[in-house]
Amino acid sequence: MKNLAVIGRVLFALPFAVMGLNHFLMTSVFLGMMSSFIPGGAFTILVTGALLIIASISIMLNKFIKIACFWIAGMLLIFILTIHIPGLFTANWEIALIELLKDTGLMGGAIMIAVYFDSIKEEETN
Repeated sequence: MKNLAVIGRVLFALPFAVMGLNHFLMTSVFLGMMSSFIPGGAFTILVTGALLIIASISIMLNKFIKIACFWIAGMLLIFILTIHIPGLFTANWEIALIELLKDTGLMGGAIMIAVYFDSIKEEETN
C-alpha cells in the first residue's frame, strides 16, 4: 500500500511540473487568461511557473510535502477566484466551469496529500 501512495504522490505532482514548465513556454497564452487586476504581467506568470515546478519537485522527492501541497492548494484557490469564476461570465463559460471543477478537485487532493503524508511522518516518529 505504501508503494501505491508513493506512485499516487508522483502522479499527482507530475502535471504541476508540466504546467509550471508551460508557464515558461507559453507565457503569452497565460497572459491572455490573466485577470487585469493581477499585477506583474509576465513576471507573475513566470514566478507562478517556478513555484509550481518547485512544489512538484518537493512532492516527488518527499520533502516538505505539507508545505508544498498547501502552497499548491492556495495557488489553485487563487486560480479559481481570479480566473475560473470570472470566466463563468464570458462566452467560453463551459471551459471555465470545467477548469473550475478540475482545480477544485485538485485543491482537495492537495489538502488530502498534505494531511495524509503529515500523519504518516507523525506515526513514524512515534
